[in-house]
Amino acid sequence: MFDLTLSFDNGPEPDVTPGVLDALARRGLKATFFVIGEKIADPERRSLAERAHAEGHWIGNHTYTHSLPLGRHPDRNIADHEIAPTQTLLGELAHPKRWFRPFGGGGNLDDCLLQQSVVDYLTRGGYSCVLWNAIPHDWDDPDGWVDRALMQCQSQPWTLMVLHDLPTGAMAHLERFLDAAADAGAQFRQEFPPACVPIRSGEIVLPIDNYISNQNERIAP
Repeated sequence: MFDLTLSFDNGPEPDVTPGVLDALARRGLKATFFVIGEKIADPERRSLAERAHAEGHWIGNHTYTHSLPLGRHPDRNIADHEIAPTQTLLGELAHPKRWFRPFGGGGNLDDCLLQQSVVDYLTRGGYSCVLWNAIPHDWDDPDGWVDRALMQCQSQPWTLMVLHDLPTGAMAHLERFLDAAADAGAQFRQEFPPACVPIRSGEIVLPIDNYISNQNERIAP
């Protein structure tokens, strides 16, 4: 037996997200979709976020462009350009805890994720920073990720899985993964493992130094 929380990053995508929502609905499962701001600026893609919200899924902020990890960005005010506009676009779709997920190279949990100015922005704004503890690389192994994901789930008591509702072909295997996880004893939860939420409602509740770049120490003011 193990707990499993599902999250989907980098959407919504018209050719993929509806199928993901259908698969979850057939099983009565709730997840969180961390969306990209410039995508939900498009009415068709926003309607998918609205559908997800209406079906009980949580919607989180995954930056506006997903172009450069925030910890590697030279602009100390990058939160104003990547986090703020996405949250404004989310509007009533946003969860009250203002879920925000940064991104890093290859899904690594390292100092690519944040910089101090971003941490300051998140704490001032009452955001909750949601990380992860399982990432099966579905985006670059669209046909082979399921077995890896199952092993990650079975290696720990509570998994927060990152998948991607992108047009890679990976989500064609989503239902196989969901059913295999259930057969293996998964208890699906929508809540996040506390160890994956180092900032909660603007309060730093876990050490985050390993996620903060020091590169701005080398940038002249």
